[in-house]
Amino acid sequence: MGRVRVAVVGAGDRGKDRYGAYGIQHPEKIDFVAVAEPIAARRKAFQKQHGIGDDLAFETWKDLMVAGLALDGVIIATQDDMHFEPTKAALELGYDVLLEKPMSNTLEETIALGELAKKHKNTFMICHVLRYTPFYSRIKAIIESGQIGQVMSIQHNENIGYYHMAHSFVRGNWRNKLLSSPIILAKSCHDMDLLLWLAGDRCKKVTSYGSLSHFKADNQPKAASDRCLTCACESECPYSSKKLYYKHIGTWPTTVITENQTTDGVTQALQEGPYGRCVYKCDNDVCDHQVTILEFESGLTATFNLSAFTEKTNRTIKVMGTLGEIRGDDRKNAIEVKYFGRDQHDYIEPRLVAGGHGGGDTGIMEDFIALLEKKPGQALTSAEISVESHVLAFAADASRQSNTSVVIEDFYKDNL
Repeated sequence: MGRVRVAVVGAGDRGKDRYGAYGIQHPEKIDFVAVAEPIAARRKAFQKQHGIGDDLAFETWKDLMVAGLALDGVIIATQDDMHFEPTKAALELGYDVLLEKPMSNTLEETIALGELAKKHKNTFMICHVLRYTPFYSRIKAIIESGQIGQVMSIQHNENIGYYHMAHSFVRGNWRNKLLSSPIILAKSCHDMDLLLWLAGDRCKKVTSYGSLSHFKADNQPKAASDRCLTCACESECPYSSKKLYYKHIGTWPTTVITENQTTDGVTQALQEGPYGRCVYKCDNDVCDHQVTILEFESGLTATFNLSAFTEKTNRTIKVMGTLGEIRGDDRKNAIEVKYFGRDQHDYIEPRLVAGGHGGGDTGIMEDFIALLEKKPGQALTSAEISVESHVLAFAADASRQSNTSVVIEDFYKDNL
């Protein structure tokens, strides 16, 4: 078939620096032929990277959609609250779509997108990239092989990392659930999806507890100011924006805070923009720690813990079966399988794949391209599949707020 022709809606960190970067690394597979991005500097940077003329560079997704372009697919990587309308328009125009997670920041739009997936026969994938990592694919294969018997329980931890929390969920785009979504959706719909996939079962009931406990005004030191650049406590604060952004000029997360990747550009961003604020004086309201308990229809149980208060940014997992257990650390790329009553233990280091999310960003792009080329296969993360994990995330947040357990079937029916 040759290279597939794709347009990107949203040329920020995900659209430009992740999926667009795949195109730069694999020009023989994919050709980014058009872009829609309202921020001129980002749009022009994407144009330059992919040789896109001004006639195929649009300020809005609406302009792109009415242009009548001959495309194999569209990647939509806008902010969470801007997913529904461009996705709906792309599907109705007959385009195949790869949509950044979460599907939407509202339950109603998420369910509506699931219905659109049933109505339209286009390829419609959601970027639940963890299914495409060698690490979690290997754990899934071990479970399905029966080596550890019947899985009875799973413990899964998302260690957000203190600096990542400060960047994305205190100062950044996902800090406020009205502007974005609850953190268990914005950050951890990945993990809800992963647990459903590994369990191979439907979730019956969910109970969740959590709160915003630390990153609020009551905990600001008395000598602190509202911006790190003028703060007397900055040198002692682990959440200092000075410590984080200057040393990463040209790479994430500094590429998020300004298009001007120079010392002067970063200084201006920290003086004037949201990323220079004291973590105790932001407009954030999402949880900084949350634990969720899941009961599946088969009787399998799982616990999921997300926390800002970790040094590392990684995920760890323990899968407990009737014949053995699996322990994994995705940052170390290490899986240990222990068998009950036997001296044999397996130590596995899955193959390494370049790309973000442990190679998951690369894996999902390869799958999307294969489906655009009409090769046999089915998406691991179709929109119809992904609705369930999103509903689970919304139900967990409802449980947290109401301090009650939520029956998933009832929750789904109540919101249809």
